[in-house]
Amino acid sequence: MAFNKVDKIWMNGQFVNWDDAKIHVLSHVVHYGSSIFEGQRCYSTPKGPALFRLDEHIIRLFNSAKIYRMEIPFTKEEINQAIIDLIAVNKLDSCYVRPVVYRGYENLGVDPRNCPVDVTLAAWPWGKYLGEEAMENGVSVCVSSWNRNAPNTMPMMAKAGANYMNSQLIKLEAISHGYVEGIALDVYGMVSEGSGENIFLIQRGNLITPSFGSSVLPGITRRTVITLAKEMGLKVIEEPVPREALYIADEVFFTGSAAEITPISKIDGIVIGNGKAGEISKKLQKAYFDIVEGRAEDKHGWLTMVPTSKTVKS
Repeated sequence: MAFNKVDKIWMNGQFVNWDDAKIHVLSHVVHYGSSIFEGQRCYSTPKGPALFRLDEHIIRLFNSAKIYRMEIPFTKEEINQAIIDLIAVNKLDSCYVRPVVYRGYENLGVDPRNCPVDVTLAAWPWGKYLGEEAMENGVSVCVSSWNRNAPNTMPMMAKAGANYMNSQLIKLEAISHGYVEGIALDVYGMVSEGSGENIFLIQRGNLITPSFGSSVLPGITRRTVITLAKEMGLKVIEEPVPREALYIADEVFFTGSAAEITPISKIDGIVIGNGKAGEISKKLQKAYFDIVEGRAEDKHGWLTMVPTSKTVKS
């Protein structure tokens, strides 16, 4: 999906024009993949733009940086405020937000300690990640031949740019075979997640999702769905999930900041449930969108309002 360009991007504390937001080709991140990032959405509500779970996303950003021994040269509070200012200065009503922290330009070599840690924040309008029609009709996916990384190889609990080389292989393979997305298994052959999404199964009214031991990113939308499901009285089970459980599930869906809650209609050509969004998937979708779009009470304090009238110095 092509970018919908906006006016400004935030780089190391300054707003720069979209087309001027550049780094040097010899930056450490270009050669060694030394970046961590986040993806989050800002939704249009009757009260104005609202960021979904801003604090949790930035906490995860700092946790990823800690794992990779990257000292972010801004506080969590400064990053939060910069994201709010970025949306305001670009006059965005709804958007996708991409904070990225990366090792910049100084020298090369695997040892990254002498390279600066740079921070960039971008926001732009972005529609449904897997397509508008997918929310109702679901998507056709495959189980990938590429596994998620084994434990103690790459830290999958960090949202690191380098991890997404694995995701690209999964996505490219799926597309080349006519599918929308791929599902990775872990090194033990158990279900892990999609190339950029967590995964859930509904079986006999229970909500089942792979545990963190299956090389799963600790998704914030994943956590949200678990909370909503428990409030609906559903039993939530986090455990290793065998591949064949996907085929016989009543419903299967992806979750993620980009994907939101996207049903899966077929896996490896096998129809899941009734071949479109199931009853529980729809209930979870409705509960989620009612909160993020301001139609239901935000009793968990998940939304951060963006003052649209604020003037931001660029």
